[in-house]
Amino acid sequence: MGPGLAVSRDRNLLFVTALLRSTGTSLVGVLLGVYLAKLRLEASQIGLVVGLGLAGAAVAALIVTVAGDRVGRRRTLTVLACTGAAGTLVAASSSQLGVLAAAAFVGMLNGMGRDRGAALVLEQAILPGATGEARRTVGFAWYSAAQDVGHALGALVAGAPLLVRRWTGVDELASFRWVLAANAVLLLATALLYRFFSPAAERPAAPHPATPSRATRSALWKLSALFGLDSLAGGFLTTALLSFFFFERFGVSEAIIGLLFFGARLANTASHFAAAWIASRIGLVRTMVYTHLPSSLLLLTVPFAPTFAVAAGLFLLREGLVEMDVPTRQSYVMAIVRPEERTFASGVTNLVRLGGWAVAPVVAGALMQSQSLALPLVVGAGIKLGYDGLLYAAFRSRKPPEETAAP
Repeated sequence: MGPGLAVSRDRNLLFVTALLRSTGTSLVGVLLGVYLAKLRLEASQIGLVVGLGLAGAAVAALIVTVAGDRVGRRRTLTVLACTGAAGTLVAASSSQLGVLAAAAFVGMLNGMGRDRGAALVLEQAILPGATGEARRTVGFAWYSAAQDVGHALGALVAGAPLLVRRWTGVDELASFRWVLAANAVLLLATALLYRFFSPAAERPAAPHPATPSRATRSALWKLSALFGLDSLAGGFLTTALLSFFFFERFGVSEAIIGLLFFGARLANTASHFAAAWIASRIGLVRTMVYTHLPSSLLLLTVPFAPTFAVAAGLFLLREGLVEMDVPTRQSYVMAIVRPEERTFASGVTNLVRLGGWAVAPVVAGALMQSQSLALPLVVGAGIKLGYDGLLYAAFRSRKPPEETAAP
């Protein structure tokens, strides 16, 4: 197989693995909060388990950032998938808080409901080489779309416990456990696919020193601080906690919640291509900020909705905007660093996001239990508004190469 065909195969495999992994991630995100509530855990304990799952993902991202290229990208991705599958199976078979917490940490259970784990660090570093620099942003749009198609499918499958009970006659708790275990099957499928990546997926030979340049470090520290702020806000808004909010506030079933998040992920999917089109006209940074601001304002209205139908409508409008910054952000980070620095850049920026997500759910769960179900949504939206302003102020003048090239 020629180099061009191998690279094209890598690109297509990345889209498939992203689809499979995000399907399982969304499934876990939608069901985890409700499943833990069915186990009679309190809101603060649910927040703890969700937070530990994200903490495990953060630790894995740190290891990948430091050692992923040395160990090998394909090998590391395979180990991550197998470890996640094992953790999922343990969490789906236990009712003990200690075991659930440990399984969530080791298995990197992602209560965010979005595919933002350690595997993303390496796949994000591989993708520009598989698409070419000229189509980098479009490639990230397709990659993000594959993730959100998976997110939509996972949210739809999250309504399956009801069907499992009808078809098999098992009790309610067992139906949740069987559906959660599907995440392990999907992760094992990705582990198999990673074995077919070409050697081109590994870190390219570096004509420059292995350590990131001073300019790269300076930009990444600023971006990381801002992304950390955004992820702290996102940690108040994990899919698991949002599902718990709709479940407790409006009394809707897991099937209805699954349909809601299915619609949300479809809205996310369409938005990625719109983001690539907008970015080609106004630039990556402006696209990130101009689409993120109104999504945060819409989120502020959800806690005050009088009915589930109104809340769901506002939430879906927000979801049509909130993910436009994802492919543009990923493309921007990969554009301002050298190719051999991409795993480091991807790792650092994703690591701080995972760290913020890991801390916030514990606080959000405590606020839900002691103050108000809606308070985490208000806090999260407010922090996101501050992040948008700071990001624009810090990076509006730093453009990626394609935006500074002569017309």
